[in-house]
Amino acid sequence: MKLNKLLLSASVVLASLATAACGNNNASANKKDQTLHLMQTGEILSLDTSNQANISQWNVLENSMEGLYRADKEGNPSPAMATKLVKPTDHGKRYTFTLRKNAKWSNGDPVTAEDFVNSWRRSVSPSSQSGYSYIFTGVKNATKVTAGKLPAKDLGVKALNNRTLQVDLEYPMPYFTRMMVLPAFFPQSKAALTKFGKSYGSASNKMYYNGPFKVDGWTGSNLSWDLDPNKYYYDKKNIHLKKMKMQVVKDANTAHQLFQQGNLDDATITGTTAQGLQKDKNLMHLKRAGVYYLQLNQRQGRVFSNSKLREALSLVLDKKHLAEKVLADGSEPAYTFVAPTLVKDPTTGKDFATEMKPSENYNVKKAQKLWQEGLKEEGKKSVTLTYYTDDQTINKNIAQFVQSQVESKLKGADVEVHAVPAKNTQDNVSKGNFDMHFSLWLADYADPMSDFDILQTNNAQNYGKYSSKAYDNYISAAKSKSAADVKQYWQNMRNAQSQLTKDTAVAPLYNMTESHLVRSNLKGVLWHSVGEVDYTRAYFK
Repeated sequence: MKLNKLLLSASVVLASLATAACGNNNASANKKDQTLHLMQTGEILSLDTSNQANISQWNVLENSMEGLYRADKEGNPSPAMATKLVKPTDHGKRYTFTLRKNAKWSNGDPVTAEDFVNSWRRSVSPSSQSGYSYIFTGVKNATKVTAGKLPAKDLGVKALNNRTLQVDLEYPMPYFTRMMVLPAFFPQSKAALTKFGKSYGSASNKMYYNGPFKVDGWTGSNLSWDLDPNKYYYDKKNIHLKKMKMQVVKDANTAHQLFQQGNLDDATITGTTAQGLQKDKNLMHLKRAGVYYLQLNQRQGRVFSNSKLREALSLVLDKKHLAEKVLADGSEPAYTFVAPTLVKDPTTGKDFATEMKPSENYNVKKAQKLWQEGLKEEGKKSVTLTYYTDDQTINKNIAQFVQSQVESKLKGADVEVHAVPAKNTQDNVSKGNFDMHFSLWLADYADPMSDFDILQTNNAQNYGKYSSKAYDNYISAAKSKSAADVKQYWQNMRNAQSQLTKDTAVAPLYNMTESHLVRSNLKGVLWHSVGEVDYTRAYFK
């Protein structure tokens, strides 16, 4: 479906304001029953981290599962399933974790080291469909297991006994401790895997949970579910909520209405809705270490296999206009694949994204010249660019922006937009049936490697098939014994970002800033800029 001039009408804005004027505030009711009403902007596809990985899934698991560590209010790792933060031995290549005695699954079974071993082996196996096998790179033999060159039992993770987990790395990983808060590294109950088999994680009652809450009422396709307390959780005294109720809300105006009606306590708003609420007393801006960008299909025979056409596309997009006028929700233009606020370069003391910002970001005349040169090289006078995005309202508006910018400024360019449900989008993108794909990458841990990993030549998340020997070499060098050398490591990080900019590997659009309408008496939420928001210790005052 091609979207032509799909503008939000004035009636939508008026409806928003009318709802704001007459809506209810359900703060006192929520305080009384300690029920938290939350939204997700997209569907859950599975709760099995070995077979799916998306933001909605990870948001749910962040509040119903725990790994070795969890992130504290400062975003730093703190003990969860593990009893303490572990220092590596064997020159930074071995970690030995002791699990807490009172860690239990929602069926009452103890959480064991074997539950971690089974989970990690499933996630790196060639049959894993999560697209996240790469995140285990650096764990001994992980890449060989994923490639089918070694059996899963050879992965460098071992249960020395029920409560002792040993992890061996191939090289020092300065960021390994921070990675242990990620859902990708969460355990999976051996008993649940045995009981549910291939249906594990396909519905909320097809797995067990080791976090403060357990998921109830998700059948595998419905758009609402609950999180109820796990009576076996080791830290129940610090859990105050009696229930979390979650629902999928794709439209910002609908989210606003639900907040005003008291049916959401934390509503994510965007676009026109956010524009009209910038002075709302309940508005909170959360700057996240994520970048919204266009994946560009660089497979042979596709338009963007030509580097001049890629550069032209990036230079013709007025990202400042996109952030300030189309989004108008506190978002800022993005110029690198790494978001500001992710991390400081310790060798320079500067924010990494800021120091790596390219000198040229918007130049229509240069873009037009490159475009015509690129078309000539390809023997074409015109091209149709297939653009895929999911069907959230704001994403349709961004598609319209890109379509308008490209078609009005680049002669011979036609943009065909497909705004369809997430599963349809993912199916086409994974098959390479696209030219541009509107994407978000939210850093998993506070290091550029969390972003750079997915643009390596053979990474499963690299759907655009960007490939650069120079870039791969910089990443490989950072994943070697030299990683222990701080100056050398960060020089490789800078070189990698410079290569991405030079090649126009992707087209960054804007940095992730979430606008939230939050109930004034909601306390205890851990608003993380890296990873997912943690509501487990929240309460209504």
